[in-house]
Amino acid sequence: MTNENVIQVGLASYGMSGLVFHAPLLASHPGFEVKKIVERSSQKSLQTHPRVEVVRSFEELLRDENIGLVVVNTPDFLHYAMAEQALRADKHVVVEKPFTLASAEAQALIALARERGRLLSVFQNRRWDGDFLTVQRVVESGWLGQLVEYESHYDRFRNYIDADNWKEGTKPGSPASAGLLYNLGSHLIDQALVLFGMPARVTADLRVQRPGGRIVDGYELILDYGGLKVTLKSSYLVREPGPRFVLHGTEGSFVKYGIDPQEEALKAKKTPGSAGWGQEPEADWGLLNTDIGGLHFRGKIETLPGNYLRYYDGVYDALTTGEEPAVKAEEAANGIRIIEAAMESSREKRSVAL
Repeated sequence: MTNENVIQVGLASYGMSGLVFHAPLLASHPGFEVKKIVERSSQKSLQTHPRVEVVRSFEELLRDENIGLVVVNTPDFLHYAMAEQALRADKHVVVEKPFTLASAEAQALIALARERGRLLSVFQNRRWDGDFLTVQRVVESGWLGQLVEYESHYDRFRNYIDADNWKEGTKPGSPASAGLLYNLGSHLIDQALVLFGMPARVTADLRVQRPGGRIVDGYELILDYGGLKVTLKSSYLVREPGPRFVLHGTEGSFVKYGIDPQEEALKAKKTPGSAGWGQEPEADWGLLNTDIGGLHFRGKIETLPGNYLRYYDGVYDALTTGEEPAVKAEEAANGIRIIEAAMESSREKRSVAL
């Protein structure tokens, strides 16, 4: 690939998402070069990316005319303002999930990107989890017959309040809404939208479960698709994990434990896209119990390998060929609409039609 085909990128921060996800994924992709990273007081990024230029402000990054793509991977409550600023500087923009805190903000950014002729996409990387890709294949295959129930969990055990983490709602400017529903819920909602589209209504139970907590740290969403019930759940107080996915249909069931290994591999500084990348051990493969072609089958299904690099493949193709990105901003905006409906449902103790 020639240098003129390489897109220069600026990262708006080097916190967890920059360190673990964006910087290593972009560095592994031949179509991108990370040129500048905003670090306001340190230079940690140089330890792993020595050719990067560290800058002290987002404005300095935006002034670089050679940077074509800006990744807004700052705290949630800064996404809207910084994405707007980048679009007005005529940059293409990738926004870390959740897209924005309000659907009106999401629609405003979509309109601005269209007006400026810029790409706008949201980093919904867990569309490329191996377990979700496998679930997607099971659903599309029809092996379960008519699907009647889909349940997805994304749980953690964190029975303490980390006052230094803005996600706990303890930092100045951090809204109470910046909790588990926006954080982990954005992934589960996006996956449901990929599989089934927009639901007819949302019923939600949002809770602050930990003593002294200020944010939603446990939620249950029920998305109504008529004959299909979709349940999405997360909690910070799950010490013994249950299934990650449970699907039931008129012909059978699929149950999957474990979670995609890519995040842990990235934390261990393994190279994205290398041999064996995204492959799960057999112990984590899902169990399928159904009838296929008149024969009863009960056994494990090998998990498809996950690959987060496919997200940036989609961004690169969109910037170089004009194709639609793999994750369109409009899709991410629908996810924020569901979050808003869930908040209304929990507050008013009723189902909310969409």
